[in-house]
Amino acid sequence: MVQAYILIQTEVGKARDVALSIIDIEGVVKVDSVTGPYDVVVLTQARTVDELGKMVVSKVQQVSGITRTLTCSVVHL
Repeated sequence: MVQAYILIQTEVGKARDVALSIIDIEGVVKVDSVTGPYDVVVLTQARTVDELGKMVVSKVQQVSGITRTLTCSVVHL
């Protein structure tokens, strides 16, 4: 299983709407609204890196109100 955190910047005032839209995407484990340079942080999981990439590009980045994403893969050291 592959996990990643997606850090999301949204349009002003859209963080709540984005968070509510993302929680229903398959593979999303947890969604939190946060303060700082990013507005929403999403924990995701998928079977493969390719599956994770497809989820980010075809589902998460298509949510209205998102201006930028940064995907951080989880590594086990």
